[in-house]
Amino acid sequence: MAAVTFKNVAKRYGAVSIIEGLNLDIRDHEFLVLVGPSGCGKSTALRMIAGLEEITGGTVAIGERVVNDLPPKERDVAMVFQNYALYPHMSVRENLEFGLKIRKTPKPDMDKLVNEAADILGITHLLDRKPKQLSGGQRQRVALGRAIVRKPAVFLFDEPLSNLDAKLRVAMRAEIKKLQQRLQVTSVYVTHDQIEAMTMGHRIAVLKEGKLQQLGTPLEVYERPANIFVAQFIGSPPMNFLEATLDANGTTLVGNGFTLPVPQSLRAVTAGKGGRKIKVGIRPDHLIQPGQTARGESAKLDTKVEIVEPLGNELIVHSRLGEFGLVFRLPPQNTPDTGATVSVAVELDSLHLFDAETEQRLTA
Repeated sequence: MAAVTFKNVAKRYGAVSIIEGLNLDIRDHEFLVLVGPSGCGKSTALRMIAGLEEITGGTVAIGERVVNDLPPKERDVAMVFQNYALYPHMSVRENLEFGLKIRKTPKPDMDKLVNEAADILGITHLLDRKPKQLSGGQRQRVALGRAIVRKPAVFLFDEPLSNLDAKLRVAMRAEIKKLQQRLQVTSVYVTHDQIEAMTMGHRIAVLKEGKLQQLGTPLEVYERPANIFVAQFIGSPPMNFLEATLDANGTTLVGNGFTLPVPQSLRAVTAGKGGRKIKVGIRPDHLIQPGQTARGESAKLDTKVEIVEPLGNELIVHSRLGEFGLVFRLPPQNTPDTGATVSVAVELDSLHLFDAETEQRLTA
């Protein structure tokens, strides 16, 4: 097992910078998720660990070894790809054995490793089949098995569930998480799906345009996003944003058609910032119907319903508050009409305040 360390890592293609100054410590035995939109550099970072991309600057270390100049086969990593990358003419057993044969593993040891991996993944009955005879979930298990048999220091996952249907993705998410907990192998998992990131990772690293925006546990990143980008990216439905100005005392947020008191818990953050333009972040979960029990102080907002999305167990309501969109949840039995005015209460202690210019979270 081994930790993975990025130190001032850069990747450029000519004048185009993909990753710039990435510093990241991935702990031994940790399941770390690299998450961000397409093109943010997360797969490039993963491929630099594997040795499939050259590093333009900085160092990548696996354990105590700097691996910048080591070929992939000497890095002691195993990678699971989005497209499974199975050999179609080989049986499942032959696919699992392939890397071991390259390493000249003795036949008794090879049989033991393959049988152990097949048993862990529940694919023993599939060992004689060809990949074309397998479902998507079974192929993904074979791809995982090929990584397991090598007993690497680090597992690398490059969006391994993106080709699966929604129901199977949920099931395989749980399988991969249980597998990592059982094997205790340092794992780096790349995805653009923030739900995968939140449910799977011990910690998540949010990337934007090749730069690390925030690193923390899923709960830390959800409850205290470092900036507006992270706040918008993490959470479903996404965080709502209202534009406001702090009054002279720094105790009231004044917007177009609304005012909100700054709760006592945030007064230290807004003290001395009178007149500053603020973006107020409100999670849909923190907008409740008046009459429901709020956690701490609350304030009422009157919104105009635009769209209602029924999800069976709840409604997702898209509404307008003046010039701003506001999304919130309602119980399924309380379906409002389009165009109706619905009052919701904001749980003030759950507000997120960001500087409108820098887009960074306000801190005391």
